[in-house]
Amino acid sequence: MPQLRVALAQIDACVGDLDGNAAGVVEWTGRAAADGAHLVVFPEMVLTGYPVEDLALRSSFVEASRERLRALAVELAAAGHGELPVVLGYLDRAEVDTRPGVLGGRPRGLPQNCAAVLHRGQVVARYAKHHLPNYGVFDEARIFVPGDELVVLRVRGVDVALAICEDLWQEGGPVSLTREAGAGLLAVLNGSPYERDKDDVRLELVTRRAAQAQCTLAYVNLVGGQDELVFDGDSLVVTADGELLARGEQFREGLVTVDLDLPVAAVPVEHPAVRRVFLSTEPVPAYDARQAPRHEPLPAVADVYAALVTGLRDYVRKNGFRSVVLGLSGGIDSALVAALAVDALGPDAVHGISLPSAYSSEHSKDDAADLARRTGLHHRQVPIAPMVETFLATVELTGVAEENLQARVRGTTLMGLSNQEGHLTLATSNKSELAVGYSTLYGDSVGGFAPLKDVPKTLVWELARWRNADAAARGQVPPIPESSITKPPSAELRPGQTDQDSLPDYAVLDDILDDYVEGDRGRADLVARGFPAEVVDKVVTLVDRAEWKRRQFAPGTKISLKAFGRDRRLPITSRWREPAAPAELAPPVAPEDAHLGTTRTDGAQQ
Repeated sequence: MPQLRVALAQIDACVGDLDGNAAGVVEWTGRAAADGAHLVVFPEMVLTGYPVEDLALRSSFVEASRERLRALAVELAAAGHGELPVVLGYLDRAEVDTRPGVLGGRPRGLPQNCAAVLHRGQVVARYAKHHLPNYGVFDEARIFVPGDELVVLRVRGVDVALAICEDLWQEGGPVSLTREAGAGLLAVLNGSPYERDKDDVRLELVTRRAAQAQCTLAYVNLVGGQDELVFDGDSLVVTADGELLARGEQFREGLVTVDLDLPVAAVPVEHPAVRRVFLSTEPVPAYDARQAPRHEPLPAVADVYAALVTGLRDYVRKNGFRSVVLGLSGGIDSALVAALAVDALGPDAVHGISLPSAYSSEHSKDDAADLARRTGLHHRQVPIAPMVETFLATVELTGVAEENLQARVRGTTLMGLSNQEGHLTLATSNKSELAVGYSTLYGDSVGGFAPLKDVPKTLVWELARWRNADAAARGQVPPIPESSITKPPSAELRPGQTDQDSLPDYAVLDDILDDYVEGDRGRADLVARGFPAEVVDKVVTLVDRAEWKRRQFAPGTKISLKAFGRDRRLPITSRWREPAAPAELAPPVAPEDAHLGTTRTDGAQQ
């Protein structure tokens, strides 16, 4: 059987940085060539970055992608890599389809998510993605025109079919055409965002599709953060009989180079939906194959932590910031965000501000200072009591309004320092708080990025314990003070306040939120699952009435199936209410809860 050394280049790309992304393709192609590769494959839309969203609707951006692709082909040849076929993703536009039997043709000029083949200084083939996802974070059916043709490359006597990401997730289409075309290898370009436990799902999918295509399948994925999304690499090569030949590292750029024994390309069978491109027909002379890398996926929790570090690091770096600032309360949320920031950017780029009020405990101030000592970040204290007193001397506020004022003074202080010193402000709220509106608008919700936006409170504790244990195992100082992990969470906006004064225990709350937010289960379903009806009614009401706050919240790294914002999009103005739990168990709705935006005394602060 012919041999073929295939290099999968899982690299980091930034949306809109055509020159930077092209330079990355040249660099990693050079590494693949030095590694003796006969074919190198890059991820989905690596030239433009992914996802481009509505940039695809700008003809100037589409044309820039096309022109940069042609220039890249010339650059690769000039660098001495013209004989090495390079497959990569980019943005293109549809041409008029004049084939017989195509009613009306395809509108000219509409954008397409494409793969190109570069060889000998030319763009020798293009493939347009067939299946356009229209769920979760994806909106491709609105933006792109689908393709309907399979491209099969003849490379060193082996037939290689191409597909792009969603083409693999849907039944039929390019996978079935690959089998009909008799290809020996199916190369799939991906921009598949990270989610918890998705690595197992991917491997099962790739294994199943390789069997259906009846050939070896090579799956290459992006790496790095792009706005809320994080791409984790985890590239795979699986044979038709299910053997895992190679696997890339998560959250790290690199080549996954694998030596494959593939069937001799057969005499082509004409198929109306298959376009064949002949690059080279002579097989590679026999050589000694090398063992390909097979990295194990990161353990649970460790991979979440790596995703959060990657998302934060790339958001800061790609948006031109050099440093971040955050409020250090001594609590678990700010402690975890600080640890993430130090791991992502280094301690010298992290500025923690302790903002004690008249109600701040000594242990909270001590814990903030202890965290600074453990991590080495910059730390200073700015008491807010004088600012709060001055405000109250001008405007009389009491109760919850006075409590919220403290949070807003903190937010204003952090944003002032951000403006003055050029830092990006990090919000420290977690997903559980965001779900029930347990944050102060323009107070603790201020910030340009929210690392814990998609992290439930129970997972916050789990991540903190893991990070400390990992540090101890490495002989390092655990970054998070133990008391920040063990003490009851509190906003400290009034004497003796704790979160559980107004919220269910976080273990119960997160369980309900998982079903209601990610599972889209209704009240009746939740009660049927055994949750107390009065708790369900309270939580669901809080979630529904906090949508307006979430619309104004900063972006944050997505780690779950359904993150707030891009994944879960609900109207702010809505009179729909889930059918209540049995009347005898449902609590009465307090008058102050009866309309949107009211300040409430139950701790869900406006």
